[in-house]
Amino acid sequence: MFPIPDPMRRALDAARDAAAAGEVPVGAVVVRAGQVIATAANAPRALCDPTAHAEMLAIRAAARALGRDRLEDCDLWVTLEPCAMCAGAIAHARIARLYYGAADAKGGAVEHGARFFGQPTCHHRPEVYAGIGEREASGLLTGFFRERRP
Repeated sequence: MFPIPDPMRRALDAARDAAAAGEVPVGAVVVRAGQVIATAANAPRALCDPTAHAEMLAIRAAARALGRDRLEDCDLWVTLEPCAMCAGAIAHARIARLYYGAADAKGGAVEHGARFFGQPTCHHRPEVYAGIGEREASGLLTGFFRERRP
């Protein structure tokens, strides 16, 4: 088994923070040239914002930090396969590479569902690397939902 890269470890930490706050445990990190630019945890309930997914918050924070809307030299590390909304934001931000942990057969839109980046209307397709830290990310999600759905 390979060690989990530092950006995914940070995303997993953010996911744990989300779970502790009662949010679905998803974390995201934006990296540019080996440096973490932004880290975020899911916060739709806390922010009363259905778009406050970890990926969206991390992309917004990275764009603000860099002072631009295009993040073509950045990578996104996230603990769960992005949904269609987040995949759209990844494409619009021109993220270079997407790394994610757990697959999401129900809500994911990268390798499941809409397969957003494979659509002919998708104007930007990042390189995608799945399954990084999958066991840990899946475990966080399984534990979270097990506690809430007897």
